[in-house]
Amino acid sequence: MSTAPQQSRTPREVGTVFVTGGAGGLGAAVVEAVREAGGTAAVLDRAAPSGDVPHVTVDLAESGAAAEAVERLVREVGPPSAVVTAAGTDACGPILEIEPAAWEKVVRVNLFGTVAVVRACLPHLEKVRGTVVTVSSTLGLRGADAATAYSASKFAIRGFSQALAAEYAGRVGVTCLVPGGMRTAFFDGRDERFRPAPDQDLNDPANTASAVLTALRQPVGSEIREMLVMASGETSWP
Repeated sequence: MSTAPQQSRTPREVGTVFVTGGAGGLGAAVVEAVREAGGTAAVLDRAAPSGDVPHVTVDLAESGAAAEAVERLVREVGPPSAVVTAAGTDACGPILEIEPAAWEKVVRVNLFGTVAVVRACLPHLEKVRGTVVTVSSTLGLRGADAATAYSASKFAIRGFSQALAAEYAGRVGVTCLVPGGMRTAFFDGRDERFRPAPDQDLNDPANTASAVLTALRQPVGSEIREMLVMASGETSWP
């Protein structure tokens, strides 16, 4: 007789989803998708999100502050049933042209911020067999010129996600989202050398957010471990 855990065929309710970076870009698209699906979205970001969305303003480069922000949201909206770590930053350019502090901040925000928020959410998620969705990048699959900090952080997020999935198997679901380029403000303010070409095929962040919902709705016992989502003409993969 099989002793494997029983799987449900019933899609999950979206529930309460904590979203880092939810004030803009992919994070804001995830917030909108969660709300449209009948869930509750709550945001951790340096800026306040638009509309009536529960949020805590926090610099995710500070791990202690990130953990405290999670607990503030728990007190405000209740414990999360899922967390999506969409916050991210970059420091483009040849490594010797980037100040060490700027390079290291990319890793602190993208990697350490992700870990701090996930760590703070895990005790709540384990109670409901909830879901973690981390956000890597196609540059977490293949390094790119003038992107050493960003690629290093995104490669690390994939490794963290794989190890976390093994550690929490059967207790918390873990999905690593690997998005290609999206048409967001992420590229604003960059040197022209590091901005997408005007005719470059970039994905609508709403499409990527829709993929996130697919992961969040997986029945208990079924998990999408990794999702690669991009525009049809994406050039950063394979």
